[in-house]
Amino acid sequence: MRITLASGTPAISVPRPGAHAGLVIAADIWGLRQLYDDLADRLAEQWDVAVCVPEPFPGRDLPAELAPRAAAIAATDDAERLVDLEMAARATGCDRVGLIGFCMGGMYGLKAAASGAFARIVACYGMIRLPADWIGPGQREPLTMVAAGTPERVLAILGDRDPYTPPADIAALEALGVSTLRFPEAGHGFVHDPSREAHRSADAAVAWEAARAWLDSID
Repeated sequence: MRITLASGTPAISVPRPGAHAGLVIAADIWGLRQLYDDLADRLAEQWDVAVCVPEPFPGRDLPAELAPRAAAIAATDDAERLVDLEMAARATGCDRVGLIGFCMGGMYGLKAAASGAFARIVACYGMIRLPADWIGPGQREPLTMVAAGTPERVLAILGDRDPYTPPADIAALEALGVSTLRFPEAGHGFVHDPSREAHRSADAAVAWEAARAWLDSID
């Protein structure tokens, strides 16, 4: 179902009474859509978690093109998006909450390591350093925020052929103590959306199992 967070941001919510933990999903640059309704329902059932997915561009009517969405990121204060992720965590009604993010949402997963709101984080192909056209006055560097937070609670799932996460950036992330799971033949966006050309079903299955195991280790 759809709810509105206290900030006014719309979100998908899948309550699960008695769930062992909550899960916040940080969406990709294309925002909330049927993919995330389906994903929230599936993970709630399979992983026994209460799920909440906030809209990353609340109040904006953005076209389905990359350039205006990249410009919207540059114009966004990422502190507002992190507040929404924390509100989504509270909306699960669970004391222990994990986060999984994809693409842009994976980048926000890295940034959320500084918030202290999440017991475990899985960042799937999140940008480790801001792409040039995403830089704006309200955007902080993901790598800096990981360093200021709890890198040991983060698992980064990465494709070695992803131009958004070059080897030097991955090495810098690992040097901070972030755990990584790398797929040599994968590019960007290979896990969460089967309709994408980049999707790799076998790698995705391994990644999902690793994500579940990481999040199940919530303490």
